[in-house]
Amino acid sequence: MTENLNKEAFLKKVFNYEEHKEWKFEGELPAVIDFYADWCGPCKMLAPILEELSNEYEGKVTIYKIDTEAEQELAAAFGIRSIPSMLFCPVNEEPQMAHGALPKKQIEQIIEDVLKVKK
Repeated sequence: MTENLNKEAFLKKVFNYEEHKEWKFEGELPAVIDFYADWCGPCKMLAPILEELSNEYEGKVTIYKIDTEAEQELAAAFGIRSIPSMLFCPVNEEPQMAHGALPKKQIEQIIEDVLKVKK
């Protein structure tokens, strides 16, 4: 199940950018963060794919969603200019951003390459 994050939850579960200047991932599992908006067509196409992936990678990868309309500060903090954008957060490495509604296979490849997680 994907989980919607507000700023407060993001600071606790992903990255507290108010306390740390350098990236410091707060999660125990690698994460994919989907920056989306309700009015965005490609975001709506991506949503069911991310739900599937959250079930397939349950216990291995956490998938979060951030509504860029409601959480404009979070979107600005990551320089989100186009949606959907996904932030792939490995546990001990720098995160990597991907833009656009990527096909499921490509997202799985990024999960394997960047997050070092296999199904």
